[in-house]
Amino acid sequence: MINQDSIVALATPSGAGAIAVIRISGEDAITIGAKVFQSVSGKDITKQKTHTIHLGHIVEAEKIYDQVLVSIFKGPNSYTGENTVEFSCHGSTYIQQQIIQLLLRKGCRMAEAGEFTLRAFLNGKLDLSQAEAVADLINSDNEASHQIAMQQMRGGFSNEIAKLREELLNFASLIELELDFAEEDVEFADRTQFYELLSRIEFVLKRLIDSFAVGNVIKNGIPVAIVGEPNVGKSTLLNALLNEERAIVSDIAGTTRDTIEDELVINGMSFRFIDTAGIRETKDVVESIGIKKTFEKIEQAQVVLYLVDGSQLDIKGKLESLLIEIGKTKNQFPLKPLLIIINKKDLIAAETLALVNERLSADEHQLTSIFIAAKNKEGIEDLKNQLLSFVNTGALRNNETIVTNTRHYDSLIKALEEIQKVNYGLQTNLPSDLMAIDIREALYHFGNITGEVTNDELLGNIFANFCIGK
Repeated sequence: MINQDSIVALATPSGAGAIAVIRISGEDAITIGAKVFQSVSGKDITKQKTHTIHLGHIVEAEKIYDQVLVSIFKGPNSYTGENTVEFSCHGSTYIQQQIIQLLLRKGCRMAEAGEFTLRAFLNGKLDLSQAEAVADLINSDNEASHQIAMQQMRGGFSNEIAKLREELLNFASLIELELDFAEEDVEFADRTQFYELLSRIEFVLKRLIDSFAVGNVIKNGIPVAIVGEPNVGKSTLLNALLNEERAIVSDIAGTTRDTIEDELVINGMSFRFIDTAGIRETKDVVESIGIKKTFEKIEQAQVVLYLVDGSQLDIKGKLESLLIEIGKTKNQFPLKPLLIIINKKDLIAAETLALVNERLSADEHQLTSIFIAAKNKEGIEDLKNQLLSFVNTGALRNNETIVTNTRHYDSLIKALEEIQKVNYGLQTNLPSDLMAIDIREALYHFGNITGEVTNDELLGNIFANFCIGK
């Protein structure tokens, strides 16, 4: 599958900057680089040692394109495992284009998305899960996602899977050997040890599968819907959380007609806050559409902040009607954490405050509440801490392996199903030939994660999501 031709691409973001890095990889990469590079000291870069840097110019005939630094990496001691050359040139888009076009004329072709990392995988420099972690590392935008991507890139996840696969493979070999001596009714695989191994594999797989719930929210952020009646301060709360004037704030009820979204990182965790249209009965067609979208966003959110105007709670019957509306929301979405935010606490009378606390704590839904004054940014830090409590970051703090990749998650579930079949077969004395089928399937799903088992379509789908130049 691997091509021997030399590929070229811009390894730094497109656009103008201080410098740009243009990368070539392939068997003839250094030879091609030598055709366009003229060292200031007259060196021939084809004769230089690996992992060295040289100053010179990119030239064609008498034309000088730029003064550059060239870095030489000789295979297999390079990122791709092939000969690799990197030109660090000035960041003008014109210079970048001229150098790349020159290299194309000298025998390179443009790299496809993720092709450098694909070659690293095919040349055994990375396994498949580590290669996928490269893309996650590039896309990480908070401390938690960066930490997980680095752990997987260092091989933490793949090492755990590879160890289980190796142990299972050893027993599979013994089971297969028994099939060759079926007529003699002998057992080479110790059934007690095999049962212990299966139990251990099942335990690890369940832990990894469970970790996906945390990994997925770390990777993609936690959607938080801010809901409530009109004019209770939802947009003010969003602005206070983001510390900027992101949403329009007005005394006119129904100002927010559509959802407004923005992201905030709290202690390394990304939260995507969604300011929604106020929930109320209305004949306004546009506002009605906004309210419909509010319920759609609640459906998509993992945490719901139900905002209440505390200054209105001393109105007769207001607290009771509010509790009914909150109850309806809780009943409609029973599995979502619902946090009651009492806004404008600075305008709440002491007796009203005591009554609200009493009623919320006695409510059948066991509601959690926080009192804030969004306009003055009081209680915002308490709210952030409460949001963090909804995320189980114990595994992250303990540096445990966390699964963030949907493909890995799917393979782990399928592997667990096969292991459970083998376990059942062992308990019911199923013939070895039938157990062997399920063991092979489990091994297949393990190999699918780390890349021992691959196909062109799978690799194409994975590396198509990479950026050009990586």
